[in-house]
Amino acid sequence: MIVLKAAQEKVLSALQAVSGIVERRHTLPILANVLIRKTGSQIELTTSDLEIQVRTTVELDGDASNFSTTVGSRKMIDILRALPSDQVVTLSAAQNKLTLQGGKSRFTLQTLPSDDFPLVQEAADFGPMFSVPQKTLKQLINQVHFAMAVHDIRYYLNGILFVAEGKNLALVATDGHRLALAQATLDTEIPKQEVILPRKTVLELLRLLNDDKDGDSAIEMRFAGNQAKFTFSGMEFVTKLVEGKFPDYNRVIPKNHRNSFVLGRAPLLSSLQRAAILTSDKFKGVRVNIEPGVLRIASSNAEQEEAKEELEIDYGGDAIEIGFNVTYLMDALSNMSVEMVKLELQDTNSSVLITVPEQAGFKYVVMPMRI
Repeated sequence: MIVLKAAQEKVLSALQAVSGIVERRHTLPILANVLIRKTGSQIELTTSDLEIQVRTTVELDGDASNFSTTVGSRKMIDILRALPSDQVVTLSAAQNKLTLQGGKSRFTLQTLPSDDFPLVQEAADFGPMFSVPQKTLKQLINQVHFAMAVHDIRYYLNGILFVAEGKNLALVATDGHRLALAQATLDTEIPKQEVILPRKTVLELLRLLNDDKDGDSAIEMRFAGNQAKFTFSGMEFVTKLVEGKFPDYNRVIPKNHRNSFVLGRAPLLSSLQRAAILTSDKFKGVRVNIEPGVLRIASSNAEQEEAKEELEIDYGGDAIEIGFNVTYLMDALSNMSVEMVKLELQDTNSSVLITVPEQAGFKYVVMPMRI
């Protein structure tokens, strides 16, 4: 039986869309597989890691009858990648095996029964649906994802907080040393919903969301007590949520700083990147001196090597000397596409607040470090 017959690039892109969550090593061998369900000419592809499930539906030629099986997802992708992109490929099924053919190449793959595939049980109590353009959500995630913690014992920090309330959608990430907040306006008012999306889900959404010409199409979101559901571009994405209480981010964001100045993002980033070369691997500290008219950045390492950078700024406030982890500053600046940024400080011991003059919804806070 011919399961599908289509151009290599069409089959490959559908498989790649769902296979980002598939782990290389699994306790359950079937989780390395993709579930293929055929109904007429419609093929539904589903992958799962027991916490996240991704599904897409594509129209591909083949025999009209219904069929379902599971096959190794990474192997299929590797084979398809190795075939020419303009080649028509055929996938046929016989005796618990799938045969993938393209030109004179032929690959026979072992399958596992579709009934054994562990689908994620969807929650029954999803809240109201709301939507934003895909490129808006991708932009919001881009502005905050780097501030997520990695393998933190405070598991609720290993993800992003989504807060939807009224017409406002806010995304917040923090690892305890810095905090990033980005906001967008929704089309409709919705009651307050607050969930923490796991790190893996966030990075997968970042990979799948469109920010090109198709990015104007919406992504629909629904939240339940322990689950979130996203629907976009013919895909359905269900994920478990992180349980726990996210820190009160409003208390972390400093208000009414006495000293502030605006400068070019690119020149500041370049200066920090150069200064970072001579920081030590363990201690990524740079010393920042702010005086009327000038910003100085200095770094040194155990070999007593030094880097010094100087930028002219329009500033007439207090003289401040403060230390920062240079990576935290570079992360934020390199994930922005704006020309100018605003830095606000109180004194040597308080956090710096980085904002964007033309984007009121973005705030980035970095705690100082001793140098």
